[in-house]
Amino acid sequence: MVNKRNQQGMVLIVSMVLIVAVTSVAVTLMSSSTIDIKITNAAQERETAEAYLMGELQRLVKDQKQLFGASKFHLKNGQIDEIDDGVHKFDRQDADSKIDFELRNLNRGQLEVPCPRIYSYTEGVVCNMTELRSSVEYGDQGRHKVTVVIGIGQEIQDVKANQ
Repeated sequence: MVNKRNQQGMVLIVSMVLIVAVTSVAVTLMSSSTIDIKITNAAQERETAEAYLMGELQRLVKDQKQLFGASKFHLKNGQIDEIDDGVHKFDRQDADSKIDFELRNLNRGQLEVPCPRIYSYTEGVVCNMTELRSSVEYGDQGRHKVTVVIGIGQEIQDVKANQ
């Protein structure tokens, strides 16, 4: 027979060890789920900022399209360089002030470039290639930034071919 006095403290010790083990597993799982929630929130904030930026970018393109000949997208090679040192910054009153819109002309040299993805060549038609870069800050205190760059190619008449 086993003596009862030798076993009186074993139940307490075993239960304390089990409580420590279960508590450490619970704390590990909680900290892991907290990190997962932070990662998910950061991804959602980025997606929201990107969707917002794409919407504002499309609005700017629509507004410029409605200006017809006065559109900044019609500035030809060298005109942006003369006005704004190679970059035209849009000043939008209705858009969020955290968004930056910059327009650059991609034509290098004196001539416009052939239009990309043209299957049937038209004599006397060239492209005015511009790049619209927009960026917005998001997250806590604007610590992160997302940038979207789109290219705009417009067919125009080649003045040199008609001379």
